[in-house]
Amino acid sequence: MAEESRIAIIVQQAVAQVLESHLPQLQRDLTALVLKELHGQDGNTSPSGGAAGDLLKAVSLIHGGTTQKEILRALLESTSHYCGRAALFVMKGGAANGWQGRGFDNNDDVKDFALDVGAPAASQVLQARTAIDSHVADMDPRFISRFGAPSQDQILLLPLHLKDKIAALVYADGGMDGAGAVANAALELLVAATSAWLEVASLRKQAAKEGAVESVADSSPSPVQTVPAYSDPFAGHAPKHAMAAAVDAAPVVPASAGTAAAPAPAIDAFAQMSPEDAEIHRKAQRFARLLTDEIKLYNQAKVAEGRKHKDLYDRLKEDIEKSRVTYVKRYGNTAAASGDYFNNELVRSLAGEDVLLMGPNFRR
Repeated sequence: MAEESRIAIIVQQAVAQVLESHLPQLQRDLTALVLKELHGQDGNTSPSGGAAGDLLKAVSLIHGGTTQKEILRALLESTSHYCGRAALFVMKGGAANGWQGRGFDNNDDVKDFALDVGAPAASQVLQARTAIDSHVADMDPRFISRFGAPSQDQILLLPLHLKDKIAALVYADGGMDGAGAVANAALELLVAATSAWLEVASLRKQAAKEGAVESVADSSPSPVQTVPAYSDPFAGHAPKHAMAAAVDAAPVVPASAGTAAAPAPAIDAFAQMSPEDAEIHRKAQRFARLLTDEIKLYNQAKVAEGRKHKDLYDRLKEDIEKSRVTYVKRYGNTAAASGDYFNNELVRSLAGEDVLLMGPNFRR
């Protein structure tokens, strides 16, 4: 039941984002459909791209994915109802490289195709960080030359957001035969739902790794490495020609990390502890951050209101206390019990280091 509620929240947030920009058009579409029915005309087909039931099935298919590959493949499969052709391009080191395509005569050729992000459509998406409904002339001309121009002079390019960055671009058009009209609102909803579900999958994967063998990055004593590594769903699909760029542009390491690496041991908060105790403290800190990030993800509206009214704890009390129980169960009887990591992360992540925003009922 709790899992279904969380899924409902994710879908609700994704729908709200899409409806905010498309409500006027949807109102016009619904008005036209009602008028057609009143005049006895054929109004069975929605101009916005398919029935609500089909869209619900598509979102359910995406949320049925248990791995990152399954989620992304479900997204591309679901686009077939709302466009003629679709392709996903992974952003790595400022480059956009093909991952998979659907609806093309040569889908496999989409893999490893380097999209020109300087072309007008891609450039606008990366700058505006929102979907761009544009023309064929604004797309990378090499892409059009290689895969053919759609019969209709319309393309849609959408950003797939992960952890406040654009991790991929999703391309859609009506196809070579024009049989698949591009349904902007439906595609935006699917991409938003995919982005949210990928974040959930990443949090779950990180939680599963807790207590297991730590990665090389996590073993560093530098404080900047205590942030949980965010799982990149495209890490295993970087094309050969972009592997070097991907290594040079690791997104989870701050730009200043290189200069801070040498003195890190001197400012390590756990440097005076035994290696075993220090490792437990680092794991507890990472786990606390994971729990608070999950609270923030599932309660974005409450977090915004709580900050505004300075009563974050009261609004999020149920989720906070459930997570506190989980944290104490794992680390309450360990060497890390002396650290106030869970409360510290609540103040950091939810209140932006301002404890007053948590409200008078928050206990430390």
